[in-house]
Amino acid sequence: MEEQVIQTALPPKMRINRLEIKDVTGALAEGVRDFRRFPLFGLFFGGIYALGGLFIVVMLSLYHQPWMIIPVAIGFPLIGPFVAVGLYEISRRHERGEPISWRRVLTEVFRQRERQLSWMAFAVLFIFWIWIYQVRLLLALFLGFKIPASLAAFATVVSTTPEGMLFLMVGTLVGAVIATVLFSLTVISMPLLLDHDIDFVTAMLTSIRTVVENPVPMLTFGLVVAVTAFLALLPFFAGLFVALPILGHATWHLYRRAIASE
Repeated sequence: MEEQVIQTALPPKMRINRLEIKDVTGALAEGVRDFRRFPLFGLFFGGIYALGGLFIVVMLSLYHQPWMIIPVAIGFPLIGPFVAVGLYEISRRHERGEPISWRRVLTEVFRQRERQLSWMAFAVLFIFWIWIYQVRLLLALFLGFKIPASLAAFATVVSTTPEGMLFLMVGTLVGAVIATVLFSLTVISMPLLLDHDIDFVTAMLTSIRTVVENPVPMLTFGLVVAVTAFLALLPFFAGLFVALPILGHATWHLYRRAIASE
């Protein structure tokens, strides 16, 4: 069997650029332009994400666990970068002047299951699972056996009782830490793995290095993503039809500004 050579460091012909806030605003503007150029593709991938979130909410209601809807809705955007792979491919092809068609884009998306990007999917889902586990643990610690049976009752408890408000504050802090870690791991690594044939560990380390070396612009972009995704969830996930494609395209353009290839 032929041995696979694993690249464990950023390739010599790549380097991490210094970013500024104008790079973030520029990437977001380019994300809007790409969505306007290819709206059907954007609505398709955004729709998968939005309908997936709605399906999870419906299933939680059917299985009488409505109290899980809020933490799932908050944690659901954590898996957004993996869903946006098709959007990265569209921006990549447009940038290179290559033809863009449903067959080409979807073929490239499905081809990722044979590449390192599939391992990133496991990492993302694992962290999402950690988030859900932490929510259940915090519920047990702060609310014990008094978990409300309905979403309305749960919202009342967390907003009007001392135990509920403490759960909300601690849960928000824990969620922010997990979201920041996942953002740092994926914001550059996902488009990097699509663009180059390197291992997923190298891609994640490169993503972390990019955030560490550019904390203000990268965390600003992360905050924009978090706020936009949260607002897009409010009208029954409908806002994700537009928010996800814009943020997906913008992530590709931020990656292109952050990683230079000689």
